[in-house]
Amino acid sequence: MPIYRAPVEDFRFLIHEFLEVEKHRDLPQYEELSPDLIDDILTNAGKFCEEVLHPLNQAGDEEGCHFENGVVRTPKGFKEAYKAYSEAGWGGLGAPAEYGGAGMPTLMTMILGEMGMAANQSLAMYPMLTAGAYGALIATGADWMKKNIAPKMVSGEWAGTMCLTEPGCGTDLRLMKTKAVEQPDGTYRMNGTKIFISGGDQDLTDNIIHMVIAKVPDENGQIHDDLSTVNFFMVPKVLVDEDGKMGKRNTVNTGGIEHKMGIKGQATCVLNFDDAVAWRLSPKLPPLKPGEKRSSAAGMAGMFGMMNAARLGVGVQSIGLGEIAYQNGMAYVHERRVGRALTGPKEPDKPADLEIVHPDVKRMLLHARAFVEGTRALACWTTLNMAIAQSKREDASAAAALADLMTPVIKAFCTDMGFEATNLAMQCYGGHGYIRDNGVEQFVRDARINQTYEGANGVQAMDLVGRKLGHKGGAAPLALFAALTGWIAENEKDEAMSVYVKGVKRGTEALQAATMWLAQHGLANPNDAGAGAVDYLRLMGVVVTGWMWARMAKISLGKDDPLHKDKLMCARYWMERLIPECPMLLERIQAGSGTVMELN
Repeated sequence: MPIYRAPVEDFRFLIHEFLEVEKHRDLPQYEELSPDLIDDILTNAGKFCEEVLHPLNQAGDEEGCHFENGVVRTPKGFKEAYKAYSEAGWGGLGAPAEYGGAGMPTLMTMILGEMGMAANQSLAMYPMLTAGAYGALIATGADWMKKNIAPKMVSGEWAGTMCLTEPGCGTDLRLMKTKAVEQPDGTYRMNGTKIFISGGDQDLTDNIIHMVIAKVPDENGQIHDDLSTVNFFMVPKVLVDEDGKMGKRNTVNTGGIEHKMGIKGQATCVLNFDDAVAWRLSPKLPPLKPGEKRSSAAGMAGMFGMMNAARLGVGVQSIGLGEIAYQNGMAYVHERRVGRALTGPKEPDKPADLEIVHPDVKRMLLHARAFVEGTRALACWTTLNMAIAQSKREDASAAAALADLMTPVIKAFCTDMGFEATNLAMQCYGGHGYIRDNGVEQFVRDARINQTYEGANGVQAMDLVGRKLGHKGGAAPLALFAALTGWIAENEKDEAMSVYVKGVKRGTEALQAATMWLAQHGLANPNDAGAGAVDYLRLMGVVVTGWMWARMAKISLGKDDPLHKDKLMCARYWMERLIPECPMLLERIQAGSGTVMELN
């Protein structure tokens, strides 16, 4: 059976040494984040994930979910573990206190999320989706929903989903067919089919609150192909009145569950809305000025907020999977004996040396570890920027721009690298890694979906290049380059930091050149932007993660304990093995789209 140990010490390093959260007590939700409280959360969350969630991971994968006579059953033990998770308050860790939550910042919920996903992604997804749904409901729902529905989701009594994809409509929402027609009482009747709905039905909770996008006919009863009629709705599995009492079953029917490559303990459902009762959700928007029209995106504001949180969460899922895959690969190569070290036997009295002596084995594991710890720092830094963006600090606008810029990078770069890491860990097992009994092949299968859902990685790359770079006059890339070049100038005279500064500088120059090239060529030929988008996103991921490593190296210099010495090792690996990708990626971007577009 695979092992998992929550990386509590690394989180302590990031919180106290890297982010120095004690200096940020003025930020929203950070006021009560004392060292004792942080340690209590880390210790107990880690213990829960190790002892309750992880033991069900492999068994849940082997059993999977069941669909019989219209009823979904989760694997054995999931219901009890979900109940324990909810009763411990983990599902409401980040929810406001007024709804029954602990009011902790996104930093702490992200850390809990990584531990949960590493221990058991299929099971941890149920409360993660619920948290996203109740967050959207709190932001956009009517007062009675906030009072009587949100608290039951926070407590885990009820679950939540996000229902976006349809059989003929994924990213292109113009193709959506699901529609909702307003009724005299102010509710809507919804008809349509949604697919790939994680947690769409299950036996863990008494009710499920579906957050759904659908089109609303215009005043002439017409459904348009553009986004102007797309809106956001709450559709309960079991109807709820304004006093919070459950009524009869709504006409949301489960058409089946998907039989998938991975995350088999997660019930991924087809949902049919057959004249289902729905409530329209509306964010608080400023009043329109005379003659002004509301943007077509206004009806989807709640959906965008939920999806941005989900994209950060999916990136963190892959960091967690990289962590557990690394741990198991490292354990295996310290048990398996094969061949002799290239410089001579390390243990002549044994029939063979341990696998860890071989350079390529060390490379594979170091690649996985450098990814995990580097992008973990990136995710933590991004959550801090999200908090700064909500404050009254002078740097709030720059922090908001950086957090927005990093969202597609964390989603796509982390999930691409996470898949690499799980593959490398499996490779350490040789043929034994391909065998189900050892459990590592599950990490590869589970990691693969993360590159695809919540917006496929190619779509994330196009969002980065097509929207994020030019938004508000390029405020986000300008903020990033100011931070990078400022850090380089501050540290380039420090001889001890030379290798790290040179690496960040080399990467920054390539990223600046790529950004300029796309700005010049992307407008003239949008295909050039499309052909280079994935390489550009990876380039940004490599550079910004390299910057995280350089900053962690500065903290670690001169410290002789294993944690800080290993930080320096991983930082040097990133500079030696990942930063050299930057000029290659720049060259590929600058190749343009000519050859690519020849494919008929």
